[in-house]
Amino acid sequence: MRITYHGHSCFIIEAGKYKIIIDPFLSGNPMAKIKPKDVKVDAVLVTHGHGDHLGDAVDISKRNNALIIAPFELVNYCNEKGATGHPMHIGGSYNFPFGRVKLTIAHHGSTTDTGATGNPCGFVVTMEGKTIYHAGDTGLFSDMKLIGEINRIDAAMLPIGDNFTMGIEDAIKAVEFLRPRIAIPMHYNTFDVIRQDPKHFTDGLKGSQTKGVILGSGEGIEI
Repeated sequence: MRITYHGHSCFIIEAGKYKIIIDPFLSGNPMAKIKPKDVKVDAVLVTHGHGDHLGDAVDISKRNNALIIAPFELVNYCNEKGATGHPMHIGGSYNFPFGRVKLTIAHHGSTTDTGATGNPCGFVVTMEGKTIYHAGDTGLFSDMKLIGEINRIDAAMLPIGDNFTMGIEDAIKAVEFLRPRIAIPMHYNTFDVIRQDPKHFTDGLKGSQTKGVILGSGEGIEI
């Protein structure tokens, strides 16, 4: 599996012959080095309806004939915009051709230009025997311990920006709960209000069983 970061909370995950994108905020993202037209994927996963996460999901779905996988209400919104979607909800899982997706809770909000779009979520995704956890926008919650017990997580993507999500101290505690092999910080430095030094996060993991990995936009790691 290859994980490539594209700034904010956007990742492209490749495993076998399949490729997915999570939270494709590219247009208007000062951190992104690719454009929506450059994205070739089999599915688009969206954690919630805020513009810095839903982003270019509808456009990418249409260009690639790719499913948008998201909570029920958000998929309905995307369908109305002409995308193709597979609705899910918290606690549910489904086996897609590219792998298995399970939705987890996330403590945040979810709105679009038309109003509320249900609950936000995180994703546990398994492809080719590797499992990742993308927490979405969330505060720290104790059930992360259960997510870590139920799943052998190879890589966890965790927000560290504070203000809207967990800050660094809470993200370090989340790693303690989740026990992933690798932890990748996200959702920071895109805007001034979430400016953080990710090295403080990775330094905080020293001595633990988890390796902190900072990825610049366009950089990737194989796991």
